Amino acid sequence: MAINLGDSEREAAWRKEVREFIQKEAPASLRGDMEQGEGSMFGRIGAIKEWRDKVAAKGWIAPSWPKKYGGADMSVIEQFIMNEEFAEAGVPGNLGGFGVMMIGPTIIEHGTEEQKEEHLTKILKGEVIWCQGYSEPGAGSDLASLQTRAVRDGDDYVINGQKIWTTGAQFADMMYMLARTDPDAPKHRGITYLLVNMKSPGVTVRPLTTLAGMQTFNEVFFEDVRVPVKNRIGEENRGWYVGTTTLDFERSSIGNAIGVRKQLESLIRQAKSGGEASFARNPSVKTEFVDRWIECEVAKMLSYRVVSMQANGKIPNYEASMGKMFSSELSQRIANLSMHMYGMHGNIRNRSSMGYLQAVSATIAGGTTEIQKGIIATRGLGLPRG
Repeated sequence: MAINLGDSEREAAWRKEVREFIQKEAPASLRGDMEQGEGSMFGRIGAIKEWRDKVAAKGWIAPSWPKKYGGADMSVIEQFIMNEEFAEAGVPGNLGGFGVMMIGPTIIEHGTEEQKEEHLTKILKGEVIWCQGYSEPGAGSDLASLQTRAVRDGDDYVINGQKIWTTGAQFADMMYMLARTDPDAPKHRGITYLLVNMKSPGVTVRPLTTLAGMQTFNEVFFEDVRVPVKNRIGEENRGWYVGTTTLDFERSSIGNAIGVRKQLESLIRQAKSGGEASFARNPSVKTEFVDRWIECEVAKMLSYRVVSMQANGKIPNYEASMGKMFSSELSQRIANLSMHMYGMHGNIRNRSSMGYLQAVSATIAGGTTEIQKGIIATRGLGLPRG
């Protein structure tokens, strides 16, 4: 059966609108191939803010949110096309961060009217930076084993414990977190979903330095931190079900698939330009480039599969795990290729070595490769659990 990967007339018109908006409004410093040299993002902060304001004016900051809450109420395909065009142009796409992707939809689905009124507008305007308090030293992939305690004390919960690998916690104003409120309940029960002010007394943030010398992740410690009961999302002891609600319906990871291809295109330009990483000096890497290019196309097709399922009202499960695992492993293979190109020069602190070190976490963040393989094996292939 033939598969049509082209746009319908309506989809083509929408793609054209997005593309023209990018060409007209995106600051020149953001367009292109998003070369991530050390410090480049900091030099573009002003341009990113300008771009965010323009995207917000179109109502595209929260594409999947209902219009009554300030979103665009886009369909799955509309979101996919917008994300695809943003990624192709090299301009930032996820301008709302965790606020738009995670906690905003959770508040829309499970929050009270007071919580919606307090938080949603601030999220859309970028007035509050959010971080996610899930993983703990003893509860990563097995998140339901978390031990951070929240004990009810009148109109407050008192929190004690620790979170780890908390992205951006050192810059965050608020955290949405899972804490154990009933230690005697089965581990998936007895967990409550709370919103915590990061400036509260007793909150300590300790940045973690990665292999690449960057401080992306943090440890966060809680010592008798008081959180108002009004900051609870959903029912007490039902936080696991709130936290795992599937609210973001556009999870094709097309941005990741295109991102790795653009990394490869950047390497091709370097190899053609001469110097220590040229094809002339390293002819053997040509076959690696061919393999990586084919894999980039495979990553894109896996994204297309996910979005096609969503557009037909199906919920991708192992299919999304396949896309995530393949793209993250591909990013590491491209980082390896970069090191092969530069040879011994790759040991010097440059873009190649930095990219190689940064790629290490790709198969850990967002669900480890081992977890993805388990999902694919049991839910995709029907194999028994080990």
